[in-house]
Amino acid sequence: MESSLETSNSPPKPSFTPRNSTTTPHQNKFFRSTSTKESSFSNFPYTPPRRSSPSLTQSLHASPVSSPLHPHRLSPSKAQQLPAAPDLHTAYRCVSSVLKKDGQILSIAASNGLVYTGSDINVIRIWKLPEFSECGHLKTKSCMVVALEVSHDRVYAAYGDGKIRVWQRTWDDGLRHVRLATIPKAGNYVRSYISGKDKSTKHLGPITSLALNVSDDILYSASLDKTVKVWRISDLKCIETIQAHSEPVNAIILADDGVLFTASDDATIKVWRRNFCRGEQPHSLTVTLPAKYSPVKALTLTPDGAILYGGCTDGYIHYWLKGWYSGQLKYGGSLQGHTHAVMCLASVANFVVSGSADSTSRVWAREQDGQHSCLAVLAGHRGPIRCVSAFSGRFGEDSEEGNGCTICSGSLDGVIKVWRVTCVNGGNRCSNNAQSGSEYFDL
Repeated sequence: MESSLETSNSPPKPSFTPRNSTTTPHQNKFFRSTSTKESSFSNFPYTPPRRSSPSLTQSLHASPVSSPLHPHRLSPSKAQQLPAAPDLHTAYRCVSSVLKKDGQILSIAASNGLVYTGSDINVIRIWKLPEFSECGHLKTKSCMVVALEVSHDRVYAAYGDGKIRVWQRTWDDGLRHVRLATIPKAGNYVRSYISGKDKSTKHLGPITSLALNVSDDILYSASLDKTVKVWRISDLKCIETIQAHSEPVNAIILADDGVLFTASDDATIKVWRRNFCRGEQPHSLTVTLPAKYSPVKALTLTPDGAILYGGCTDGYIHYWLKGWYSGQLKYGGSLQGHTHAVMCLASVANFVVSGSADSTSRVWAREQDGQHSCLAVLAGHRGPIRCVSAFSGRFGEDSEEGNGCTICSGSLDGVIKVWRVTCVNGGNRCSNNAQSGSEYFDL
């Protein structure tokens, strides 16, 4: 991938195959299966379900560990290796599965009761909650929607051609999306190139991640070309190019205070701050966080910004704690459970959701003492999970029947699944257990 970026004049095609890397053995404080080498997705042993199959409903929903009456329980030997949870009863189930002829699902974003999904084709599908029914789509000439961000009724989508399309969402006479612009603007790019100014406006490689800072009128984009570009939203101009890493940048995330985190194949996470007095290069590197010699593929922050999580190709999720007074990040430990690369992360309330190339998602609970426990293993996809999104309560609404969350997962098998996880203290029965099994299979 690196050689293609350096020698080719045309943007290379993005690849979501985890790179093989030599990992240092770790002591297993948590239960996990040992995986010394990551397999490429081209050789991954799974068969996408066929739309013509008469057993499609059962194949999409049925899973021995995700039935509505099958709470997640650990074996005694494994339970001793995990931090003890304070008498938690967890129930989880798949409430919806959708298969379209869109190829691999590459990106998911949720906002105001709507879920946006991007895939290999040139269509972004829009789904309405809670019924998770398709209510519209956004279509362009370009294919492969690799990243999505939604904020303030604007939708930002990064495509395989290295460009970002922007839509304005309106509710006049029903839900509508109006195409606003393409970043970078074609005219500005050509004029800049001819005049010899800012030839690097467009990414030289595929975009991998987007992040928004609406208060500062800034959009960030990360790319396999090892850079992060800073775009001014008001005029859609590139105002800075950050030479972020020595290897491709896989993920970026922005804290509420404007601090930017970047993750790369160079097995580090870098922390950047913006200084308005520094002229043309306002972003400066403040600290580099090593990720135990494993490429970092995904990032997420807790809602209060106190904990940073990084998912790596060796299946570990490392996390760093932010000091309340100093604000400095200190390594807190790792979450172990996935057997293949962690490809995506999401955080909501006190839950962390991870999606992996092992075709499972895991839901982790963060306790008050800082310890983490695995509440659920969501199995049902037949391919690597590329993207996840999570919201509190039931479909983003506050739940009065327990502490839980709703999760949307997209996989390279082309299936989008919606999961409901509920966790209550004590011996109380979970609210999901009161629902009939027939409802589970009839969705």
